[in-house]
Amino acid sequence: MSAPSRPSTTFGVSSRDGRDPLGYAVAAMNKLAQSELLDRLGIRKHAERAVFTVTRGGFRTATTAGRAFAGAGKRGRPGTRPGAASARGVFDLTPTEDQQLLVDVVTELATEVLRPAAADADTACATPPEVLAAGNEIGLPILGVPESLGGLSDERTAMTGTLVAEALSRGDLGIAVATLANGSVATALSLWGTDEQQATYLPAFTGDQPAAASLALTEPTVLFDALEPATTATTTADGYVLDGVKSLVPRGADAELFVVGARLDTGANALFLVEAGVDGLDVEGDPAMGVRAASLTRLSLTDVRVPTHAVLGSDDGATYAECVRLSRLAWCALAVGTGQAVLDHVTPYVKEREAFGEPVAHRQSVAFMVADMAIELQAMRLLTYKAAARVAAGKDASREIGLARHLCASKGMKIGLDGVQLLGGHGFVKEHPVERWYRDLRAIGVMEGGVLV
Repeated sequence: MSAPSRPSTTFGVSSRDGRDPLGYAVAAMNKLAQSELLDRLGIRKHAERAVFTVTRGGFRTATTAGRAFAGAGKRGRPGTRPGAASARGVFDLTPTEDQQLLVDVVTELATEVLRPAAADADTACATPPEVLAAGNEIGLPILGVPESLGGLSDERTAMTGTLVAEALSRGDLGIAVATLANGSVATALSLWGTDEQQATYLPAFTGDQPAAASLALTEPTVLFDALEPATTATTTADGYVLDGVKSLVPRGADAELFVVGARLDTGANALFLVEAGVDGLDVEGDPAMGVRAASLTRLSLTDVRVPTHAVLGSDDGATYAECVRLSRLAWCALAVGTGQAVLDHVTPYVKEREAFGEPVAHRQSVAFMVADMAIELQAMRLLTYKAAARVAAGKDASREIGLARHLCASKGMKIGLDGVQLLGGHGFVKEHPVERWYRDLRAIGVMEGGVLV
């Protein structure tokens, strides 16, 4: 079925090979359906070949450069920026046809690939390479990259990225984070990178073998505030010296490029591009209670020297603050998807599980708990969508993202807890996935960085 010709919508404009986004989504769906990944994942046990152990002491290494990033572009020249999404003139959160087709592709990926691999990936603290390859095949690393730079759209894709993150996390939140990590760095380069930075690094994400990369903001500090980082960036004659520790960094062992948040000696916060392999940058396993499939690591920066042009965006704190907000929005979308997975699992369970001669759903205490989960989930979704729509339109969404973050952190955790409670003893064992979803949902109020839309 050929796609009708029509004006550009929220998702974007034509792709590099002449197809519009609708055609790209259909092509991606066909590619996924024909992929051997589904068959391979059905017979392979990833737990037998984990890339690093679950104990922090079992993995520690200096990062090594996986590829050379040759300098390109014009230094000091502003980079290409995606424009605001087209306004539809009405308050309508219904996805466009293009967005819905892409969500359908990602939902199939989550159902057929992520969900079956989730338990083993959680045990191994690593996402199988086949799953990461499947995400790359349908273009997730370049979702937020402008078409003129080799991506998919010249409009802001915050809304589309939110829908994609939600759909992925319905399969598994940890694998979703691992799958979206490198695309988040590519999106950051698209939003704030100079011409030189985009020309140097973005080709590594738009090629056949997208680079692994990670956004490092969280620090191992009690009551950590993302807007008050302890990592420092000291100004030198030829650049900056970075010192500090970043924790819960997804796929840090594989990453070839990091975006690291630090505080300048001026008192302002800034983002820095740090290539793997630079002297003084070490990585060690940092497995946590949840989001284990994201291969979480801890970065130690000791006298790490970067040039002046390694600053991503402004050095007055504005870019850093926007990055924190967009990251929190992405985590809200992940919370919505995982919360939906919990609700989808417990609803048929309570209808089929019998106690005292009748389904437990006939008990008001159970029925009301499920109803509350659905109400809270819908509130989370609406606040997240509203914030994403404002970001896509180029409007200030600070208030909306703050509200969504607060609600998703508290109610998302409650949905996970209620899911475990509704399954009783079954909720405590790994035979059912709700215990993993509960552990993952507790990360929403803790994790900073890692992903953004």
